[in-house]
Amino acid sequence: MTGAITMETSCNLADRQCQSCEGGVTPLDAVATMEMLCALPGWTLNDQRLEKTFGFRNHYEAMAFVNAIAWISHHENHHPELTVGYKDVRICYWTHAIGGLSENDFICAAKVEKLLDL
Repeated sequence: MTGAITMETSCNLADRQCQSCEGGVTPLDAVATMEMLCALPGWTLNDQRLEKTFGFRNHYEAMAFVNAIAWISHHENHHPELTVGYKDVRICYWTHAIGGLSENDFICAAKVEKLLDL
């Protein structure tokens, strides 16, 4: 993982796989962060964290979405903070090991977005 991301990378985030990150890597710089953020409509930055809240028709749909996120998290070995309400789910990604955002955060966010296309 590096701080420089090409436009091609930001276009195919959901097709990429997370890379192991145990620290010692520099968080993404502001330019790379904004490039990737542009590829994720509705996602915002809040205190160096990538966030989005999703709304659903009922609690069952919200919980099904949470379970799908858990599958992605397990498969990618990159886990978000989740806040679950009756009909909404807030997802917050950041890479603890580096104290900021990594490409992994954007990859997982893009995979979550693809869930809604199913």
